[in-house]
Amino acid sequence: MLGAEALAALVLEANGFYVDATFGRGGHTALILQALGREGRVLAIDRDPEAIAAGRTRFALETRLTLVHAPFAQLAELVSVHAGGRPCRGVLFDLGVSSPQLDQPARGFSFRADGPLDMRMDPMRGEAVSAWLARAGVEEIRQVIATYGEERFARRVAQAIVAAREHAPIERTVELAELVARAVRTREPGKHPATRTFQALRMYINDELGQLERGLAAALEVLAPSGRLVVIGFHSVEDRLVKQFIARHAQLDPALADLPAVPPQLAPRLRRIGRKLRAGQAEVARNPRARSALLRVAEKIA
Repeated sequence: MLGAEALAALVLEANGFYVDATFGRGGHTALILQALGREGRVLAIDRDPEAIAAGRTRFALETRLTLVHAPFAQLAELVSVHAGGRPCRGVLFDLGVSSPQLDQPARGFSFRADGPLDMRMDPMRGEAVSAWLARAGVEEIRQVIATYGEERFARRVAQAIVAAREHAPIERTVELAELVARAVRTREPGKHPATRTFQALRMYINDELGQLERGLAAALEVLAPSGRLVVIGFHSVEDRLVKQFIARHAQLDPALADLPAVPPQLAPRLRRIGRKLRAGQAEVARNPRARSALLRVAEKIA
């Protein structure tokens, strides 16, 4: 999504080194490689082993690409290992769940098809949503759904979950979606009433905001001067975090404003580039999932 806009924001250099921190099925990586020369290199990261396996098949003959199965919170150490001393000219994040993950009922990300209530980005690590819902209390569930999903009826949903599990464990996506639909009094036009709850549980179980905070901080450290940070987000919760991160590192502390000279270590480290961008009508027509995509760009200050 927003492929052309992301590439333009990266300001690609033919022989540059770039990081695709969210490989998915390689759409953005492919576009970056097409724009690079023979000496250009891409490090692509994904915490989903299925994505990495698919990428190794798709790009089996591509010598300019290094694929690594890891969360992007480890970005700094991965760049240190794989950059080969090259300066990092750009880091791209395409946040959220990928289309292949949504389209596989067995992964449990979607309420549109029945499947196990899992939602883990890496099925080999962590706890499935069904296991967490089996033990969490009403207040804990409410807080997660309210914080990560911004769901107005979070308490009603949490109470319904705890009441239902007294009779039988909640282990299927359709089961949870129907339960939430009964608890949510009103729904947004065009949205399933379980949308916000599923978003919240997925973000929580995968520690997506914690990963994002650490990934952004790592990107700031590894970027070379004038290197670009490009982030595509889909939800207000994660977009707010990105916006605040850029603002925090692009502004001088007001307490230092009157100093004749600002120490280099306290000077702004980022420059915001342009305003946030949305997918165009043509792309949304081709891919309705792009309608909520937002792109933000910042540049590392020398």
